[in-house]
Amino acid sequence: MADQPKDQFEAFERALRIERRPHYRLRLYVAGATSHSIKAISNLKQICREHLQGRYQLEVIDIYQKPEMAGRDQVVAMPTLIKALPEPVRRFVGDLSDTERVLVGLDLIENNQESDP
Repeated sequence: MADQPKDQFEAFERALRIERRPHYRLRLYVAGATSHSIKAISNLKQICREHLQGRYQLEVIDIYQKPEMAGRDQVVAMPTLIKALPEPVRRFVGDLSDTERVLVGLDLIENNQESDP
């Protein structure tokens, strides 16, 4: 029984760390069911499953069905991912197949590339 308070404390600390991690609001703009759109959706869902585990809200917007949304967010290329939250707002254009670049841009991992001399 002596270990129980320690375990409860550790569980509480873990819960606090999990709660402090930011929640993401993502909008993915696509243009119909093109191969690029489908690939971007698939790649983004994989990233969310592996790295955001329930800490995200994802909205997929087809500009053919909601063109006013693309105008509101000033989206001109497809597919485009917008990270609205947490700030700063970031944009990614393409099928999101460069997972490392997307993770760095979402601030989920640090950029480990050394700068050129």
